[in-house]
Amino acid sequence: MKRDIFCGCLVAAAVTLPAAADDSTTNTPMEHVLVSVPLHKKAAETALPVTVLSGDELRRLVSGTLGETLGDKPGISNSSFGPGVGRPVIRGQSGPRTINLTNGIAAADVSSLSPDHAVGIEPMLAESVEVLRGPSTLLYGGGAIGGVINTLDNRIPGKRIDGLNGAVEYRYDDAPGMNTGVLKLEGGTGDFAFHVSGTFRDFEDLDVPGLAIDESAVEMQEELLGGEHEEGHGEDHDHEEEEFDNSDGFIANTDGDADVLTLGGAYHFGERDFFGLAYNRFETNYGIPPGAHEHGHEEEHDGNQEEHDGEEHVGDVDDEEEETIRIDMKQERYDAQLHMHNLMPGLVDVMRGFLTYTDYQHVELEGVEVGTRFNRETYEGRLELVREGADHGVLGLQWRIDDFEAVGEEAYVPETESSEWGVFYVQDFHTDDWLFEAGGRVDAVERDPSTGSSEDFTSFSLSGTALYSIAPDWNLGISLARSERAPSTEELFSNLNNTGEALVTHAATGIIEIGNTDLDTEVSINADVSLSWHNERSFAELTVFYNTFSDYIFLLNSGEDIDETPVYLYEQDDADFYGVEFESSFELGRIGDGRIEIGIFGDMITGEFDRAGDVPRLPPMRVGSELSWRDEVMGAYVRVLNASDQDNPGDFEPETDGYSRWDAGIDYRVQLSRDSELFAFLKLKNITDEEIRLSTSFLRNYAPQPGESIEAGVRLTF
Repeated sequence: MKRDIFCGCLVAAAVTLPAAADDSTTNTPMEHVLVSVPLHKKAAETALPVTVLSGDELRRLVSGTLGETLGDKPGISNSSFGPGVGRPVIRGQSGPRTINLTNGIAAADVSSLSPDHAVGIEPMLAESVEVLRGPSTLLYGGGAIGGVINTLDNRIPGKRIDGLNGAVEYRYDDAPGMNTGVLKLEGGTGDFAFHVSGTFRDFEDLDVPGLAIDESAVEMQEELLGGEHEEGHGEDHDHEEEEFDNSDGFIANTDGDADVLTLGGAYHFGERDFFGLAYNRFETNYGIPPGAHEHGHEEEHDGNQEEHDGEEHVGDVDDEEEETIRIDMKQERYDAQLHMHNLMPGLVDVMRGFLTYTDYQHVELEGVEVGTRFNRETYEGRLELVREGADHGVLGLQWRIDDFEAVGEEAYVPETESSEWGVFYVQDFHTDDWLFEAGGRVDAVERDPSTGSSEDFTSFSLSGTALYSIAPDWNLGISLARSERAPSTEELFSNLNNTGEALVTHAATGIIEIGNTDLDTEVSINADVSLSWHNERSFAELTVFYNTFSDYIFLLNSGEDIDETPVYLYEQDDADFYGVEFESSFELGRIGDGRIEIGIFGDMITGEFDRAGDVPRLPPMRVGSELSWRDEVMGAYVRVLNASDQDNPGDFEPETDGYSRWDAGIDYRVQLSRDSELFAFLKLKNITDEEIRLSTSFLRNYAPQPGESIEAGVRLTF
């Protein structure tokens, strides 16, 4: 019933509200050229479901993690693991099915391996963020079977720069006690341009409303897991007597810091040709909330009291120190780009080459001891040959060589070398009212573990889109895609050759995961239908999608345990996902020199296995609205997002309560000179101090979202 009401409201809004809207100035977001699409189309010129953050909207929404920055946009959610980690979830797909890119090349971290691993991307330095919802395997390979997030930061300047420009920003958020500083400088003379940028961030334990650990949900989940274990296992727990190392008003061990430095330069020759190099270093150290790892509450505590910002919580100080888990991560990345135009006019108008080397490592610290060390070295290259003109076309080659290693007591995935090669071609065709696009891709993937034999996969992907101009302001888009994804390293080789007591627990999820070398490629058939209306001041977009998977890879509870730790097996089952996404903004009128607008947005997704029930950790149905007023100097807004209960949590998962979150903000800009501007903002977040636990997060029972908080900042551009 709720779904019927939701869909009915969206259709009604899409049909009726545009008729009352004004049509006077350009809607800036639709002018953005999609760098993630090699044909470089504007967002309004493609039937692909696209979300773009840039300009003032990006500055208002940007946060310390990519997941939190994007998490309230339709079709995108946040899978948090405390304030140090926020991974985006696209239409319920995350991990190896969602690719995080920096300037078109994969971030090459280990965030897809485990939910407690941070994404190696700094959103504060982004000039824009592009999200391709739905399969993007045609452009970026099988890992993009769920979607692509491309963060663009101009570290290699693509245009000549005359003189010096930049920005300095500072912001403070009181819920995590977070200080963030941002510096960006760009300049040039003649044919040379350079880029320097960096951030620093430090934060304390996160303030939350009430107790950090939802003890009843933890007990319920353990009962659900225990109910499938062998007789005598799981029922030996006396849940009424179990004690939790809980905290009241904050989440312990969630402090941390992060530092990012980027240096880049480009030499420009010809009208639009350039060659550039860049270096980026990303370092972060953050704590994992108690209870997240298996070490979380092994010991009983004596009830000693410890002060935290004037509040008290229960827990023994010495025990907590022994159980503290932290992640210390460092990533270095080197980029090279070559762009050349008019090589063979009419055949190859543009050539773009990308080459990246990434050296990633992080250690999981248990107190002062190193528990597990992760290392990843990655080389990735990409070549695009583009034909411009009336009918665009692009031929692309992509390759990647990856060497992954985990060493230590929680190293449940063996050292593995992977190589991936892909070739793709995309062509579009124009008529008076139609824009068609079609293409194909083939990928060859080899994964070679240090123990066991290598596994080879060949995958094929096809897609086609059609965009029909119904009327001057109306477009109908249809997108069809058949995509394949090769199994990831952890899906194939987790606990490879380990048996019995030698099986290693994946501490972040608290289960033993066992890979399966018999896994086949995962095949997705996806259909999107979108209806969009745009005039110069308002817009409305409605998208309905259906995605059916053959041989969807997932973790299945085996019904067994080892020392009361559940054993899960990577298996395959068919699965169906379907949903609705809606976003809009309408001008209601003017107050003074500013215009008042209302936005209505929402999404819903359902996922079901053929034999294994509901897909776990999917976002709930969400509906929201934002009322704003803005003129050339000042702006203000109030926003509400209502999320329903997630009462289809999947097997062995407890339900998650819904919530209503209210936010408000005000900003003010001062033009200091012709080329410099001061921008100040104040945001009130989660005004009602609602307890929010995200159904997409593995850690929802241990770490809720921040409580009521104030964030303020100032940004000087020159």
